[in-house]
Amino acid sequence: MTGCPPISGREADVAAVMRKQRQVWSNSAIDLEHLHSGFACALHMHQPTVPAGANKSLISHLQYMLDHPNEGDNHNAEPFAHCYRRLADLLPELINEGCSPRIMLDYSGNLLWGIEQMGRRDIGDALDYLACDPLMQGHVEWLGTFWSHAVAPSTPIPDLKLQISAWQQQFEASFGSAALERVKGFSPPEMALPNHPDTLFEFIKALKEAGYQWLLVQEHSVECMDGSPLQRSQCFVPNQLLARNSRGEEISITALIKTQGSDTKLVGQMQPYYEALGCERQRLGDVEVPALVSQIADGENGGVMMNEFPEAFRQANRHIRDNPKGTAAINGSEYLEALERNGVDPHHFPAIQAVQQHRLWSELGDNTSTEGLEETISKLMADDTSFSMEGASWTNNLSWVEGYANVLGPMNQLSAQFHARFDPSVAADPTTTRTLAYQESLLHLLLLETSCFRYWGQGAWTEYAREIHRRGEDSLNRNTVTPNRN
Repeated sequence: MTGCPPISGREADVAAVMRKQRQVWSNSAIDLEHLHSGFACALHMHQPTVPAGANKSLISHLQYMLDHPNEGDNHNAEPFAHCYRRLADLLPELINEGCSPRIMLDYSGNLLWGIEQMGRRDIGDALDYLACDPLMQGHVEWLGTFWSHAVAPSTPIPDLKLQISAWQQQFEASFGSAALERVKGFSPPEMALPNHPDTLFEFIKALKEAGYQWLLVQEHSVECMDGSPLQRSQCFVPNQLLARNSRGEEISITALIKTQGSDTKLVGQMQPYYEALGCERQRLGDVEVPALVSQIADGENGGVMMNEFPEAFRQANRHIRDNPKGTAAINGSEYLEALERNGVDPHHFPAIQAVQQHRLWSELGDNTSTEGLEETISKLMADDTSFSMEGASWTNNLSWVEGYANVLGPMNQLSAQFHARFDPSVAADPTTTRTLAYQESLLHLLLLETSCFRYWGQGAWTEYAREIHRRGEDSLNRNTVTPNRN
């Protein structure tokens, strides 16, 4: 192995940055009083890390695509690379035309590391511009995510914090603490939201401890507190996502609702803008606020995003400029901060919970204990095959658990071995987290949790997972712990 990404060793530094009370959109020109609606679009970018380089070295899958252009759709490698950097050209173009575009960006840690590994300064410089330039900071919001695109409901609970912190450290190393300070929202990979009470509680707790203030969730992954689906109008305002664990502890975080389905055409053809045109102001407490249509899509994947998105993005923003009828592009944190300045705070937001929670708590009754919870889950699953505690994601026809024991078993085993080797009580101690032994072991643990090793089915991708697991075990079994001087 020829080096580790910057995923550990600066836990306290990034925590200090993220714990600051920060209003990062205070200079926003958005005036809520004169808007009836807004739309917030996010682009998700990811390439997994695979053991497929020379001598099975760890490389970005983008590099593998470039090296094997005749396999599958690998001919799209350079178009993908262009998508990763093109906002650095598209946004200034529109700003110079008198438009006020907005975009939210979600780049996995894998991808940020891979861009550096490949020496793609064209992409790296473009992203640095989007993250650090004062002009761009008024138009671009970066969203946090898990470092290696893990699926939250089936990620071992102790690793949720590791994934979150690793991404923050990667981002800070790439763009600096001032850019990290602006990151307030979180985009869960695959829009996967845990609905097991203990996992959801720990997920939200980890996010809040890491300094995140809101979360993007898929419409059908949540429900009202009485178990009913969200009403359409409720999807256009912030909600308060509540979680209660088996010990009766409660926690909550603000949630923006990603509406409709998973089709990338929704963002690729700027459907959120055209839907927002038909939305009216909503009431939160005693205050009327603009409706917000929120949507996310892969930023590079598929012909629509590769080819049609740029012109659709231009047309929507020019239409706003030429027809100022009360609809504007607004980023998520920009909207929430504007609400706060107008006297709206989270206790005004409707309360929601993860899907299936109402049914579970109704069946459980007063038997609130870990044992009682698991017994009730088992009973409900036996009585109704549609009841599941696997969580929900952007797709409700794909299980991230069923049929993947050959990935999940080793993943859980490696996690247990990691935490047995590295005592969680010293997990943030730099004398441990800066050692090469810790960083190599952490890297393989995080990589094994990448969703791609399940999304693409059995075969080459599960073999990649098997090799990463083997290397992770080898790393943990080494006895020498030496400081990493890099």
